[in-house]
Amino acid sequence: MTYLTLVNNVLRRLREDEVTTVAANTYSKMVSDFINDAKELVETAWDWSALRETLTISTAADDYTYSLTGSGDKGKVFRIINDTSNCELQYQTQAWFDNEFFVNNPTSGAPKYFTYNGVDANGDTQIDVYPKPDGVYSLKVKIVNRNVALASDSDTLAIPSQPVIHMAVALLARERGETGGTSTPEYFAIADRYLSDAIAMDAQKHPEETIFYTP
Repeated sequence: MTYLTLVNNVLRRLREDEVTTVAANTYSKMVSDFINDAKELVETAWDWSALRETLTISTAADDYTYSLTGSGDKGKVFRIINDTSNCELQYQTQAWFDNEFFVNNPTSGAPKYFTYNGVDANGDTQIDVYPKPDGVYSLKVKIVNRNVALASDSDTLAIPSQPVIHMAVALLARERGETGGTSTPEYFAIADRYLSDAIAMDAQKHPEETIFYTP
């Protein structure tokens, strides 16, 4: 669903006229802002299948810091696999990495460990790997890549649209103070129901993430 379609869906529910562009007037601009607020809330509520992807990093000799391009600072890493050496990188703390690089004598070879190291100039998450690569290795990063804010009319929402629409309506109803029929708490209850249903539908694709296994 496009940004403009989302805006008009919300406007109709608030008994407002539809617009031909998101920035048509002051109210449609406010609606678009609340849609992005709602999108942020819904995106962070669950690791949506639509946001999952695999990034590929090709290492270079002696370079141990790499950016997860396009991930911003909200991406969630599930796994990092050294596809060249056929092994999964294990997480280690920043303190462990500091000891290996600055206290001990760092070794070179196939990467086996990773940790997070802030963000780069583009605001994308960076990781360090260890040992320092001694050549080219292909690292496959399984990640939830949450999208940037919607901006233009044709920008497309990747996650389920109904929770976003109804959360935006609830936020706008609270801001407006009246809607002519449904109370603000009712709107939030409706939005929460749409969100929980959407999560339940998506969670069935990843049952291992919602079932607790005892050792």
